[in-house]
Amino acid sequence: MKAILHHTYGSPDVLRYEDTDKPVATDSEVVLRVHAASVNPLDWHFMRGEPYALRLVTGLPEPKDARLGVDVAGVVDSVGRNVTRFQMGDEVFGAARGAFAEYACAPESSLAVKPPNFTFEQAAAVPIAGVSALQGLRDAGHIQPGNRVLINGASGGVGTFAVQIAKSFGADITGVCSTRNVDMVHTLGAYRVIDYTREDFTRGAARYDVILDCVGNHSLSSIRRVVAPKGRYVPVGAEGSRWMLGAFARSFTAMALSQLGSRKMVPFFLAKMNQEALTTLGKLIASGKVVPVIDRSYSLIETPDAIGYLEKGRARGKVVITMG
Repeated sequence: MKAILHHTYGSPDVLRYEDTDKPVATDSEVVLRVHAASVNPLDWHFMRGEPYALRLVTGLPEPKDARLGVDVAGVVDSVGRNVTRFQMGDEVFGAARGAFAEYACAPESSLAVKPPNFTFEQAAAVPIAGVSALQGLRDAGHIQPGNRVLINGASGGVGTFAVQIAKSFGADITGVCSTRNVDMVHTLGAYRVIDYTREDFTRGAARYDVILDCVGNHSLSSIRRVVAPKGRYVPVGAEGSRWMLGAFARSFTAMALSQLGSRKMVPFFLAKMNQEALTTLGKLIASGKVVPVIDRSYSLIETPDAIGYLEKGRARGKVVITMG
């Protein structure tokens, strides 16, 4: 089969479109014939081996696993002997190992049935970004109807899902994005949109019950000022560092600030891929309450271009890989 592989760390130039063996499922896995995948910041972190601490897991001095890609949508090709929820021919979406390929393996627990009203490309755009938005708002943010919710980075992969999910909860939504994305974020369901090139939301008079931060470009002390009493701040993204020291410092700062008053500054949030979250998203999709925003689509052989485009930080919503 054809797949995108990387045998060394580096820029998208290290990615190779190569022949490799078709994966074999373990007892609790399924093999998917991939129809579509999507690109996430996670993919370029694995590609580059940055932050460098990541290489303690992925391999020194080169990747232990040459495959890339997590978000996937496709058709079940074979199943392990302990798999009970899926059978050959089922259309599914979720998280896999090596999704940038014609076939990929995925645990049964990280897949759900694809909504019938969605294309494979739309379904592949959902998993990491959609689950991050759902769990960030619902589980970490404790969102409630009528809450004043601010989404910083509302036009990105997680942000576009978060606006729509917050709307489904009946929240009063403020989105933060660049000038060119203001109209789109309004259309997704934000009642107010702040153009960050003209206004700094941390200096405004408004206070928010939940802040979902997909960017991490403000100091935690300035953000804490606009978190309402008993409100919650949830980080789902941050400006990067090759060494990750900044992320650790930010986590310790959040823990310290949480001890002052009733505002909850979540120090660290990591979404957990599971069937419950994917099934919940599937229901929101089937009802029309959530529709993925897809910026661009690329073919499998164009995956280096897709990752390069996402790395520039200008994508509106998701970038998708199609198998043709």
